[in-house]
Amino acid sequence: MTSHVFDRPLFVRGKHFIQEICCLDDIVDFLEEWPEEKRDVAHVVMLRACRDAVVGQFPLSAVRKNFELFLKKNDMLASIEEFPFHQQSAGDRDIGGV
Repeated sequence: MTSHVFDRPLFVRGKHFIQEICCLDDIVDFLEEWPEEKRDVAHVVMLRACRDAVVGQFPLSAVRKNFELFLKKNDMLASIEEFPFHQQSAGDRDIGGV
């Protein structure tokens, strides 16, 4: 499968981490790891859309938008504001107090 990169990534809120989804391959990997007991029609439709997008029969932008809706439905869509960025200058990292 060739990599089809999105114009901007999506972020998935996991139990202990945030996962960045940048391309079609990332969505397929995510969906293949989805728990079997949680797989529903939306999951099947997403996988089919991904496969169709690979061969050019479904727009990549539509796959991204539908995956965003899939994440919202499952309360897993994270926003960039949720990232705990630590902005420090080099002087703030002076461990020895020198």
